[in-house]
Amino acid sequence: MRIGILGLGRIGAFHAETLSALDAVGSLVVADPFADAARAAAERFGAEVADSPEAVLAAGVDGVVIAAATDAHPALIRAAVEAGVPVFCEKPVARTIAEGMDVLKAVSGLDVPVQIGFNRRFDAGFAAARAAVRGGELGKLHTVRSTTLDPAPPPAAYIAASGGIFRDCSVHDFDVIRWVTGREVSEVYAVGGNRGADFIREAGDADTTGAVLTLDDGTIAVISNSRHNARGYDVRMEIHGFDDSIAVGLEDKLPLRSVEPGTAFPAGTPHDFFMDRFAAAYRAELAAFTEVVAGARPSPCTIEDALEAGWIAEACTLSLHEHRPVTIAEVRRG
Repeated sequence: MRIGILGLGRIGAFHAETLSALDAVGSLVVADPFADAARAAAERFGAEVADSPEAVLAAGVDGVVIAAATDAHPALIRAAVEAGVPVFCEKPVARTIAEGMDVLKAVSGLDVPVQIGFNRRFDAGFAAARAAVRGGELGKLHTVRSTTLDPAPPPAAYIAASGGIFRDCSVHDFDVIRWVTGREVSEVYAVGGNRGADFIREAGDADTTGAVLTLDDGTIAVISNSRHNARGYDVRMEIHGFDDSIAVGLEDKLPLRSVEPGTAFPAGTPHDFFMDRFAAAYRAELAAFTEVVAGARPSPCTIEDALEAGWIAEACTLSLHEHRPVTIAEVRRG
C-alpha cells in the first residue's frame, strides 16, 4: 500500500523508517513545512516528496500518518477523512478538548477510520496485563499504580505549547489505565510542584505531579509523573487484585537502583528514551494501522478513546489549580 506522512520531525522520521520496513507498505509520500526534512526522508527511505498536505492526499495514498505539530492535527484529520483516506494521528487530537470534540463531530458518520497514537496499547507488557485483568486472573481489582518519568524535560518551547504535563505526559497513563482495566474514571485529585527547570514554572506548569483516580468500580489508581528522572525513562504499571498482583516494566532495563544487600536486579542498561522503551510498540502500532487501512480491523484507538483520556487530563489540570477533587462529569459540563 501507499502511505502518506505529514510531518518529518523526530517522530515523523521515526515513523517513516518503521513504515518503510513493513512488508505491507510499498511506497511513501512525505511532506513537511521544512523542505530539507522532507528531502532527507525521501533520500533515506526512497519516499516521494509532496509540497503540501493537499498534494499528499491527492497522490493516491491509501492511508496517511499525521506527525505534524499539534495545532495542525484538527485540520489535517478533517482533510484526510473528507478525502476518504484512513488516518493515523499522533496524540493529541487537538490542543484543547473543545477542539477535539469539534473534530469528532466533523468526522462522525463519514465511515473513514481514524487511529490515534497511544503506543502503550501495543506494548507486549501492557497487552499481557490487559489480558490478565480481562481474563480474571487477578480477581477483583483494588489498586493500580502507573508511572511515567522522563529523564529530562523537553525544550522550553515545547513545554509552553504542550498544554501542561497532564495533557502531554500523564495522558498516556490515563489511556492505558482505561485500556487495561476496562473501567472509566469518575473522580480525580491531583497535586504538583516545581523543583527543577525554571522555564516549566514560568510556563505555569508543574514538573512533577501525582494524581489519585477513582475508577467507576471503586478501584484506586495512583499516577506518578515527572520531567526529571536522572536514571532514565521509567514507565511502569502495577495492578493489584484480590487474587494476584502483576507488574509491567519490571525488567532489567528498569531505571531504578536497588540498595537491598545481595540484589543484582535490575542488571541491564536503563532505558534512556521513549523510542528505546517503546520501539517494538511503535512498530506494532503502525503495523496495526496498515491492517486498519486494509479494512482488516477497526481502529484500535479511536478519537473517542483519545478524548476520554483527555477529559481525565482536564480534570487533573483543574484539580491541580484549584486544590480539590474534580469529577469527570464536572469537566464534561464545562
